[in-house]
Amino acid sequence: MADSSFDIVSKVDKMEADNALHQAQKEISQRYDFKNVGASVDWSGEKFLMKASSEERVKAVLEVLEAKLIKRGISLKSLDAGEPYASGKEYRIEANLKQGIAQDDAKKINKLIRDEAPKGVKSQIQGDELRVSSKSRDDLQATMSLLKGADLDVDLQFVNLR
Repeated sequence: MADSSFDIVSKVDKMEADNALHQAQKEISQRYDFKNVGASVDWSGEKFLMKASSEERVKAVLEVLEAKLIKRGISLKSLDAGEPYASGKEYRIEANLKQGIAQDDAKKINKLIRDEAPKGVKSQIQGDELRVSSKSRDDLQATMSLLKGADLDVDLQFVNLR
């Protein structure tokens, strides 16, 4: 019997992120505490760029964006927000959406699978994702449960189970 396998990836749906951004923009334009403080959030290339007249207001804009991302099913582990910095008369925060699994995170996941997963499970790093294979589908499902319960800094999705 052939080995069963699945891939571990970390991807963010760009359309869902875009929808969350539009919802955040709408809330910021309507909320009273954001009136006359120059609060905004928008795309800047592949990053979110948040602006406001004070450090507290720009942090509040980030909180609104985070809430909208959660509502759209995007984990905050995928959002890499920087610290507020002054730019002229306004404060800004830049935030990236992480795509793919970084090499050091992939090595941690690989080691976790080797150490704690059932014995017949093998994993290998393929670029920015991992392929996990085993003869037993039950072992693969146990590995998925193990990874869901693990405290990792990466938002993981499991795809291509075959």
